[in-house]
Amino acid sequence: MAITAQMVKELREKTGAGMMDCKKALTETDGDMEKAIDFLREKGIASAAKKADRIAAEGSTYILTEGNEAVILEVNSETDFVAKNEGFQVLVKELAEHLLAKKPATVEEALEQTMENGTKVEEHINAAIAKIGEKLTLRRFEVMTKSDNDAFGAYLHMGGRIAVLTLLEGTTDSEAAKDVSMHIAALRPKYVSRDQVSSDEIEREREVLTQQALNEGKPEKIVAKMVEGRIGKFYEEICVVDQSFVKNPDQKVGEFVKSKGGTIKSFVRYEVGEGIEKRQDNFAEEVMSQVKKD
Repeated sequence: MAITAQMVKELREKTGAGMMDCKKALTETDGDMEKAIDFLREKGIASAAKKADRIAAEGSTYILTEGNEAVILEVNSETDFVAKNEGFQVLVKELAEHLLAKKPATVEEALEQTMENGTKVEEHINAAIAKIGEKLTLRRFEVMTKSDNDAFGAYLHMGGRIAVLTLLEGTTDSEAAKDVSMHIAALRPKYVSRDQVSSDEIEREREVLTQQALNEGKPEKIVAKMVEGRIGKFYEEICVVDQSFVKNPDQKVGEFVKSKGGTIKSFVRYEVGEGIEKRQDNFAEEVMSQVKKD
């Protein structure tokens, strides 16, 4: 039978599934609404949709390296407990393998791709949601490529709470690269070197430091010199090559890498849930609401 827009709308309202998924379900079931709902449930799409408004700020990061290619990714769950679930960890590894093989440009592109098992990435995640019972999301990823003369440094901290993938050029010393990644995990630099810092960011910092110095009562004639000194400290805070190496504070990270014959080309640092606004549930209110229901 012909599938109408009204039928699709009704199924969406009943399941919360996407428009295209609803249209496909109705087509597959010849317009039978109840069978279409079952179809979506079997695919894990209906149960996934019901969880769509939940906040997934826990989860895990992961790094997979194969030869001259590597991928770093973050997959989120609602609770830390589920992040330790074997099924969740298998999902993360399966997604890493797919991303490294297919190299999509964006998360949206990745979700539309087909995995080796023949299902779309989004459907594969939805199936895991149906099985595990929590909202799960592929949040972000980045694929890196190197030459035979370079080195990857892959480091996972606290079982995947933090992941750092560093690329060193000009050296094949992967241990040195991993040491740099450990340093980045601990000190959270934003950039490799000063030339990556925008003039706008430096000017904004200069204005703040100038006002701070004036508020401290410093004479205007020496403020400019003081500010430039503090700008140097600012660079040390945000640029990894200028930071004191955690394993040897007497040596800058840039100097350490140079001693190994290389330079830092790039790095990616992911920390689970960073930047996601977590819902602050009131436990007492939650208990009271449950008591009232009972």
